[in-house]
Amino acid sequence: MSRFMVPFNQWDSFNQIITHESDWQVFAINPTSGAYGLPQALPAHKMFSEGPDWMFNPLTQLRWAYRYMVDRYGSPNAAWAFWQAHNWY
Repeated sequence: MSRFMVPFNQWDSFNQIITHESDWQVFAINPTSGAYGLPQALPAHKMFSEGPDWMFNPLTQLRWAYRYMVDRYGSPNAAWAFWQAHNWY
């Protein structure tokens, strides 16, 4: 489903970030920081902005991740470039 929400030319970067952050595990939790979910949101509850089912719905988490990458970096490609330079986004 995320392939339909992320533009084709941004998909590889989006996939790289989600893979590196959570290995596509919806319930992934960083034991050190508490970051949660597919995008490793911190604090995790900010994903509520995409829906009350953020704790268990991968589509809600992916919508939040895409919006976050666009709002903060301009695009998933720019977010991935930042991730490569800093090992976080």
